[in-house]
Amino acid sequence: MTDNKKEQTAATPREFAIQRIYTKDISYETPNAPQIFNSEWKPESNLNLNSEAKQIGEDSYEVVLSVTVTTKVDGKVAFLVEAQQAGIFRLVGFPDEEKGHMLGSYCPNTLFPYLREVVSDLVMKGSFPQLVLTPVNFDALYAQHLAEKSAKEKTDSKATTH
Repeated sequence: MTDNKKEQTAATPREFAIQRIYTKDISYETPNAPQIFNSEWKPESNLNLNSEAKQIGEDSYEVVLSVTVTTKVDGKVAFLVEAQQAGIFRLVGFPDEEKGHMLGSYCPNTLFPYLREVVSDLVMKGSFPQLVLTPVNFDALYAQHLAEKSAKEKTDSKATTH
């Protein structure tokens, strides 16, 4: 990067704004009801969490935080929740590295409390005990993603040079 571009980036004021937060998709199933309500409540839950970001305008990005929770009792599915919480964020003046961190960590962290509420409400409306998703360290997940991406790039470059 030239000194002139560095000066422009440093001089550009940074702007971060939440334009909209919304629930993009919800699915709830209780496939073994009503029999599952007769089982002793010793749940085993499996949680999958994912986030993705895409540019939707010059400085606007949609970030989608997705979760799938499958809870079983005695090997039978008690409930299955799939939810996507999304947001539209405006990011201006951020260098690519910082923009990546904002979209991969900061924005999902902003969306998580909304997603947690959606999941909790759905589970309670299904007449199961409240399910509160534990806090997630999105900074650590983003760092892990970068490390995996870097390792993959190194392996790919070794494979193409031999």
